[in-house]
Amino acid sequence: VFILGNLLQATAQILNIILQLYMWVIIIRALLSWVNPDPYNPIVQFLYSITEPVLYRIRQLIPMSGIGIDFSPIIVLLAIVFLQGFLVESLAALGASLQ
Repeated sequence: VFILGNLLQATAQILNIILQLYMWVIIIRALLSWVNPDPYNPIVQFLYSITEPVLYRIRQLIPMSGIGIDFSPIIVLLAIVFLQGFLVESLAALGASLQ
C-alpha cells in the first residue's frame, strides 16, 4: 500500500508538470498568432504540431465567434486548470491517504 501511495503521488507530480508545460505551449502559440510568425520556422512548426490537434477539436465543438476571435486556447487553458485542480489534486490526496 505504501508503494502504491508513492506511485500515485509521483504520477500526480508528473501529470502536473506535463499540464503546466502544455499550458505554456498554448500561451506561446496564442501569442505567436498575434505576430504572424514564419510558418517554416521549426519551432513554430513544432508548436503548431503539438497544439493544433487539441485546438482543432475545440474549434469543431465551438466555432469561432462572429467577430473572428478564436476562443479555443482559452477553453484549453481552462480545461488544464480544471484537470490540475481536480485530477492532479485527487491523485495526490489519494496517494497521501495510502501512505
